[in-house]
Amino acid sequence: MTAVRRVRRVEWVAGSAVVLALLFAGVATVASARGGGDGADRVAAAPRTPSVDSADAGFARDMAVHHQQSVEMSFIVRDRTEDEEVRRLAYDIAQTQANQRGMLLGWLDLWELPKAAAGQEPMDWMAAGHAGHSTRGTDGTDGMAGMEGMGSGYRPHDGSLMPGMATRTELDRLRTANGRAAEVLYLHLMTDHHKGGIDMARGCARLCTVGAERRLARGMVEAQQSELDAMADMLAARGAAPRS
Repeated sequence: MTAVRRVRRVEWVAGSAVVLALLFAGVATVASARGGGDGADRVAAAPRTPSVDSADAGFARDMAVHHQQSVEMSFIVRDRTEDEEVRRLAYDIAQTQANQRGMLLGWLDLWELPKAAAGQEPMDWMAAGHAGHSTRGTDGTDGMAGMEGMGSGYRPHDGSLMPGMATRTELDRLRTANGRAAEVLYLHLMTDHHKGGIDMARGCARLCTVGAERRLARGMVEAQQSELDAMADMLAARGAAPRS
């Protein structure tokens, strides 16, 4: 790794750390604000805390893990190509998803819930939601559309814990690829990753009960769909197409 790349990476990591520090400071401020006023006011204003097996907690745990791999892949590809378009995309994805991951983990801390729940498999919250909730969307369409393969039907393998996640083998390939090969592989992996993430976010938008979390999930759907469109164009420009 050249000196310039090392400096860029240090600046990138430092910038992310500052953003996350500000984020957690904001979370702490909200928590402190809840402590103001007399006891009766606090009880009346306090929202119901999600349970450990709720969709809110399950989404926060699983999406934090899902996002962490996006950040990892984005760091990898920035060292494997000089293409500024791909490097800008990787930077944007890493920044956005690291910040969102901080929010999700912050909520789990505020709810005093574990970041890993014993006895619960990834996506259990979606399987439980499908059994106990109507799948009809507010617009009359099937709320399950695009969510096949979610929940307990997905079998983790080779380090891929949830739909869309890359395997260890694929990550190893990305670490050794260079130039256009690295760009195409990253775009393929991130396209699959976004598709899995969008399905999860749609599940939370339908099943979660915390308003702020539902709003975050809907924002994820919109932002990642926009990035999917951009990545399809980038793949086409490199003579490739999204994997089937």
